[in-house]
Amino acid sequence: MSLESEIRAFRQRKQQEAIEARQNVAFFLMSGIDLSAALEMRGDERRSIQRRLERLIERERLKGARRHWSYDLNRHIALKQALDRLSGKERRADEIAPSRNPRRQNKRRRKAPLVS
Repeated sequence: MSLESEIRAFRQRKQQEAIEARQNVAFFLMSGIDLSAALEMRGDERRSIQRRLERLIERERLKGARRHWSYDLNRHIALKQALDRLSGKERRADEIAPSRNPRRQNKRRRKAPLVS
């Protein structure tokens, strides 16, 4: 392994640790749950925390749908990311598929002819 690749790996690892630290602090402030402790739990305790998170996400979704003044998209995203980490569905930045071409999204699609 070359020095440059080691530097790149070190920076990526540090960046990931910083992201996780921010998530842990934000999550604790929002829900009162220590995410690192929750990640170590197993069985019924972990499922209980997952259900609690699902309820918090649902409440946040309803606030957004009603355009409530206290709705926060960042809080909604953070709760979803925490739930994904607890359920093992977390996706790292290098696993995320590239976004679609915005030009193609605006094209009108042909409707299939109706057959009677």
